Amino acid sequence: MAGSNGKQKTVRDMVLSLAVIAMAGLVVYFIAIPHDDHAPDLKRVDYRVELVTARRAASYPVAAPEGLPSTWKATSVRFQGAKSDRWHLGFQTPDGQYVQVEQSTQKPAEFIDQASQGASATGRTEEIGGRTWTRYSGGRYDALVLKGTPGSTTVVAGTGSAEELRTMAAALKTG
Repeated sequence: MAGSNGKQKTVRDMVLSLAVIAMAGLVVYFIAIPHDDHAPDLKRVDYRVELVTARRAASYPVAAPEGLPSTWKATSVRFQGAKSDRWHLGFQTPDGQYVQVEQSTQKPAEFIDQASQGASATGRTEEIGGRTWTRYSGGRYDALVLKGTPGSTTVVAGTGSAEELRTMAAALKTG
């Protein structure tokens, strides 16, 4: 069996090289790569200009919250006039969850499905701020839906708790 000793050395050297590479990879993973379990701090956005623009351009009364505590942080805003006059305003709640306000002139069933991420009507309604909201429940988002407003449908949806969704719905004012 001439030459088998050389093959054993080659295999042993390859296994040792792989072990050294794996150890170096683990060192880099645990020391050099930061591991932060906290969600990134989202930048607060000022939505006043977009709100004024949307209220001028939309064919319906655009809703935005008034009187929310400063611990609610606006994180996203957009108005898409060419796309069914769609208004979006997103917030990070004090608990780090997400709650959004969506309004549109789009066909209600289609719009509610999109805005609520596929949530389904529960058949329950709630009286919030003098208006009747329908509760929706889903895998990703829960939602409150206000139908029958002049020319649009309003959806408050997100990962926030039922209380946080109610807080947002109660704070909505049109202008």
